[in-house]
Amino acid sequence: MPLDLRTIYAVAAATSIILGLLQLSAFATGRFGRWPLWWGLSSLLIGAGIVLVVLRGTLPDLIAMGLANTLAWAGYLLVLVSVRSFAGLRTSPSHYLVAVVAPMILLVLWIEPGGFPRRAALVALLWACCDAAVTREGFRLATRGRLRSAWILVALFLPTSILFFIRAILAWNGHFGDELFPPQPVPMHWTAVGAAALVLARGNALLLLAAERSSSQLAALAESDPLTGAMNRSGLDRAVAALSSPAGRSQRAALLLIDIDHFKTLNDTHGHAAGDEILRLFADMARSQLRQGDIVARHGGDEFVVMLPGLGLQEGIRVAERLRRAFASALAARPGLPSAPTLSIGVAAGDTASQPFDQLLQDADGALYRSKRLGRDRVQARQEEAPVS
Repeated sequence: MPLDLRTIYAVAAATSIILGLLQLSAFATGRFGRWPLWWGLSSLLIGAGIVLVVLRGTLPDLIAMGLANTLAWAGYLLVLVSVRSFAGLRTSPSHYLVAVVAPMILLVLWIEPGGFPRRAALVALLWACCDAAVTREGFRLATRGRLRSAWILVALFLPTSILFFIRAILAWNGHFGDELFPPQPVPMHWTAVGAAALVLARGNALLLLAAERSSSQLAALAESDPLTGAMNRSGLDRAVAALSSPAGRSQRAALLLIDIDHFKTLNDTHGHAAGDEILRLFADMARSQLRQGDIVARHGGDEFVVMLPGLGLQEGIRVAERLRRAFASALAARPGLPSAPTLSIGVAAGDTASQPFDQLLQDADGALYRSKRLGRDRVQARQEEAPVS
């Protein structure tokens, strides 16, 4: 004997409540931030709303209709709050309350006999708009946040947004009848079952995004210098290998080897805290002056490597001069720092596909040595090029 619609709603309610408890358990571990809290509360509220819907006919209409739909909508809206929290965005509590209370007034007013088509249309429209907003956030996570699993979020929420828009139109035009659980089966009611199945199927979608982001963060930590945020040697080796491969963005590159002048004296005189501040200031300044695809790595101590894909020697020299001047300006804007150190920079360039990185680094190191020998605070190119002061 096939299950009726009320039984399927009851199963959906139980499933939603179980998912909510699991999501709250994930929040309790303290590993994921606040977004599992909102997602878990969302599932619980949706489940509670569906329970009241299932009890329609045994509870007063104000509870089984008005309160049930309000709880379900409040829970559904928390899905958007959860996704925004995952993306690092804050949702104003006042905005959330307005978004819940405003539709609630209509949901309560339309509990009179014959109000079902309008209630069903309003609820479907609200859910469609919420899914469209979640789809937009998923697209931003996929493109700006570079989380490939965010496309799964888009793929799960975009169809339901379209489905709910269609359902709103059909409900408003009376294609679902005058009550949710009619004595005789209404085929169009089963679109609600399909929508509910999709809602439950995507209950753990953000867990996939969290797993990918955690993996990316661990990889970034393994390849980053904890003090400056620049790449460490491991990260530099990986970036150079990618640049040298046929799939790399460019095979030509300029390499800058940069040394902070008299850094040991600065450490000895003013302490390691002051030295650390100088290193962080340089790394921040370099990132602000370079392109997105350029590479900044701490090569050891006070020495940094900058790789400039697609640039030749003369272009690399111009970038080096710009960095040297920008560093001096950054120091001048920080009066609390000790006497301003300077930069000595050696520049080399070559074809990364045919020239070993070690050779390129050796050429830049020779140019850096000449920069120091000539008085520091200057840019020098490799020996066969004319020096630049």
